[in-house]
Amino acid sequence: MLEYFIAKKYLRSKHRLNFISVISIISTIGVTIGVAALIIVLSVFNGFGSLVTKMLINFDPHVRITSLTNNPDDLIEIEKYLAGSSDVKSFAPYAEGKVILMKKKSIEILNIKGIELNDSGSTNRIKTRLVYGEFDLTKENSIDKIILSRPIAMQLSVRVGDTIFATSANQLKKTITRMTIPQSKRLIISGIYEISNKQYALEYTFTSLECAQGLLNLKRNISGVEVILNDLDDSENLKEELLSKFTEEKIEVTTWYDMHKDLYRVMLLERWAAYILLSLIIAVAVFNILSSLTMSVFEKKKDIGVLRSMGVTGNSIKKIFMFEGILIGVLGTVIGLILGLLVCYLQINFNIYPLDASKFVIDTLPMEVRVSDIFAVSIMSLTLSYFASKYPANQALKTKIIDALKWE
Repeated sequence: MLEYFIAKKYLRSKHRLNFISVISIISTIGVTIGVAALIIVLSVFNGFGSLVTKMLINFDPHVRITSLTNNPDDLIEIEKYLAGSSDVKSFAPYAEGKVILMKKKSIEILNIKGIELNDSGSTNRIKTRLVYGEFDLTKENSIDKIILSRPIAMQLSVRVGDTIFATSANQLKKTITRMTIPQSKRLIISGIYEISNKQYALEYTFTSLECAQGLLNLKRNISGVEVILNDLDDSENLKEELLSKFTEEKIEVTTWYDMHKDLYRVMLLERWAAYILLSLIIAVAVFNILSSLTMSVFEKKKDIGVLRSMGVTGNSIKKIFMFEGILIGVLGTVIGLILGLLVCYLQINFNIYPLDASKFVIDTLPMEVRVSDIFAVSIMSLTLSYFASKYPANQALKTKIIDALKWE
């Protein structure tokens, strides 16, 4: 192609550096740095996002169905529906409510969650995080057992095998209004767990479903059903199916995303902010492309006149300068992609930027490269380069043959 050949020749045939060629080099370097920075930063955001999701999902169900009517018959129908769904891996009922834990003069208010002991999903999530004791929520001498987090155990000054007393917040409220003595339940600590999510560690303690029902005065009722899916991405579809099949006034369905929506929104906002700010680097480089091509049009005015006199069409002249600008953008984009992906590869495989494990929950900067990010950055960079080339190319198209060769 004639236009591509001449455009490439203009870029490669400069034997000495002049002002225009320096700007072209700066433009290429600017695009390279911008593309590389975007790939690296977006990969870091992806890594942190996946890490946060993994931390939360490992301790949360994929879908949580909460009863709003306290009618067990509503949840029975839902459990039948879940049992027939091919997307559902497992599901189990749970009971949850506020309790007050007491040990001598120490008092802690937190959520107690009663889980079905036959539910492998719930039990495994706790078993894998036990640091002391064992997962045992069966009764010992008619006394129920409980599993605490390490921070709560430290605040209550208790350890495995100790006994604590618990009373529900609702029961305490009733005793105050009725001027009676609150009834407490004796519990044995069978295990202590530890997780990196400090919010959960300070809010949740676990016991058997039967114990929680008795402590919260739920009788045989349950708070809801927790669902684990074969594919995490099917959670929103299941939510829509449940809400369309069952009355919204009776149940509340929340997905893993809904449980931490504010956190994910902040992360998404930070991601977009970083994308826009770093795109300014590419935008500045694109302005340099525009200025260098504009000056190149004036410098090559004689060449344009010669080419036009030889029969080259105006459209071909326009394409020459369009190709020249696009080649600068392609060169900077390709080098930037290679540089950015190289940095990500070195960090993922060789941990060139380690973190202090004593201060952070991880010992390395997480990175995750996504093909969608590579396409988004490349398309954005090439699109900006394309539009930056249009104005100089249109100026070249307007060059008159007589004016270009008048003094030659």
